[in-house]
Amino acid sequence: MQEDPRLSSLHLHGHEAALKAFRTALSSGRLPHAWLITGPPGIGKATFAFRVARIILQGEDPESPAGRRISAATHADLLVVSRSFDEKRQRFRGEIVADDVRPINAFLRRTAAEGGWRVVIVDGAEWLNRSAANALLKILEEPPPEAVLLLTSSAPGRLLPTIRSRCRKLDLTSLEGHDLQRIVAKQIPDITPADMQRILDGAQGSVGRAFALLVDNGGKMAGMAQEVLKGVSASRAYQIAEIVLKKDDGFNLFFSMLSDFLQNEARHSARQGQKQSASLAQTWEAIMRLQTETERFNLDKQETLLEAMTLVSKA
Repeated sequence: MQEDPRLSSLHLHGHEAALKAFRTALSSGRLPHAWLITGPPGIGKATFAFRVARIILQGEDPESPAGRRISAATHADLLVVSRSFDEKRQRFRGEIVADDVRPINAFLRRTAAEGGWRVVIVDGAEWLNRSAANALLKILEEPPPEAVLLLTSSAPGRLLPTIRSRCRKLDLTSLEGHDLQRIVAKQIPDITPADMQRILDGAQGSVGRAFALLVDNGGKMAGMAQEVLKGVSASRAYQIAEIVLKKDDGFNLFFSMLSDFLQNEARHSARQGQKQSASLAQTWEAIMRLQTETERFNLDKQETLLEAMTLVSKA
């Protein structure tokens, strides 16, 4: 299981350049009031945001009072906003709504409990719906003193341009293999060399994806994705969809693998001068849009999987 970003922020791996850029801004005395932390999914953007919060709130030492409160999620000057979890459906809601953002105003109006800064983390800002985004924009337009907002996003293009323009951007890159290996080994000390190599080969520098790949025992999910590329019958597509949805986060992992294989096929076809490269690229765009819309609007995942497999089989 992937470690809680509050705790993993105590031993951040990688992202040294971005962390240095933040420390430089802080020491200059002209700290921007809002930061947009971007990068591919699963590379530790939330972990980085919590590390920045620890720096601002003087909680880098895990044994310090501030450090202990951040780890325990009880620090009065740190507020975290993200997609809420739907207990009934057992999944995260498809968007961040205005009610999720509204507590930020009250939080920033009051005096810092510990006499210093107040920090707000908006994790997954691309999930803000229009009302929530407008509410956040108003805060960014008139930020209170000694307050910092940290927005993380895997898809900053979905944010309002006016939100992006009011943030200092920090781009995080995929983790190096040795950093990823240390993170995985810390969480799963008894992992076999074969599984470690399989994860490093497929994770593409993403911690989130590395742990998702662990769920794919023996590479079964990858095998099914490759099978779909060759074309599957309607009955086999239903079987694959059922298997995928029984896995923890199987939906996202399957789409991620299918996307990678499609991209590789498209590049190979383009290098060979084959006409189908354009069709493969269009199919890749279509299935990525399907995945995004399904997550955002809580659409039926089985229907989405079947539609994606139909598109890929045709391509």
